[in-house]
Amino acid sequence: MAAMGCMNPSYGSSRLPGVRTSLGFRPTAVKNQGFRVPRGLISHRAARGRRLGCGVVFAGEGLSIFSPSKINLFLRVVRRRDDGYHDLASLFHVIDLGDPMEFEKLPGGQEFDRLDCNVEDIPTDDSNLVIKALNLFREKTGSDQKFSVKLEKVVPHGAGLGGGSGNAATALWAANELCGRPATNQELLDWSGEIGSDISIFFSDGAAYCTGRGEIVDNVDPPLDLDTPFLLVKPPVGLSTPMIFKSLDLDKRSTADPQALLKDMSEVGMRQDLCVNDLEAPAFANLPELENLKERLQNESDGRFSAVFMTGSGSTIVCVGSDEAPEFLSEKQYSDLFVSPTRLTVRKRGEWYQPRVAAGVSA
Repeated sequence: MAAMGCMNPSYGSSRLPGVRTSLGFRPTAVKNQGFRVPRGLISHRAARGRRLGCGVVFAGEGLSIFSPSKINLFLRVVRRRDDGYHDLASLFHVIDLGDPMEFEKLPGGQEFDRLDCNVEDIPTDDSNLVIKALNLFREKTGSDQKFSVKLEKVVPHGAGLGGGSGNAATALWAANELCGRPATNQELLDWSGEIGSDISIFFSDGAAYCTGRGEIVDNVDPPLDLDTPFLLVKPPVGLSTPMIFKSLDLDKRSTADPQALLKDMSEVGMRQDLCVNDLEAPAFANLPELENLKERLQNESDGRFSAVFMTGSGSTIVCVGSDEAPEFLSEKQYSDLFVSPTRLTVRKRGEWYQPRVAAGVSA
């Protein structure tokens, strides 16, 4: 039998001359041409490093596992709270773009966890959500087990895709597996809200209506067939979530009822008017080129997309209905975009998310 491939499926080519694509677990290099970088925005360096395994493969005292990301199919900001956070109402969905991770139990007596990452500017100390998740696991379970973690970043930072949150959720799940499952899935979900707002959604079944800061999670049915093609398009500039929320004008939010959006999307699927994101306006104010990119994806794609919208606090634009990159993305100004096909994904109870297998490759 052929070995399982460590990649997204061959959805059809989204590659164009001059457009960098992520067809599988290959980090996309960006050189930041064509997009200015205002103060407070994040410019990315190319990721370098060795390739890791994916899926969930146990090997002795360790495992190789897939760490997924997410998109927001709609995002309403309900109110600004007294503690400075915002209450949200959002339909999240886990997607099959993700990072390979490896976990091993370290021998007893180790003082610290060890985190290795292929991207130089990602911290590997206690400020990283992976280490925070492992510290949280020990705090809640009373375990003193330390871990060695290898992380190959594929999901870009500052993208609105929750890559770091997915890493943290995967670390919690992996630590629990390696230590004999001392915690239930519900406990992992409840604990995860203590270190981040988006982490909890990965302990759903894959599609979740989330409220509060994002930590209150209700499973829902996927609004689309899981084979529906999506295309992710991200400029070589990230957006800082705190900066976007700080720029948010509450008086200019959508007035759409999030429960009505949820109901309509479950009945008719993803339509442009339903893909509301209250964070688009402040994101576009900070990065006008992003609004231009969205408009061109809407208007110059031969009608192939049923909806085009920004996910999270940006800067990724999500296109629904096709994973074929429009021809205009071959223009020089777009030569360093992150462009990746993706699909919605779910998981079975008691299991973790799996990467899709490339067409023609069997386990």
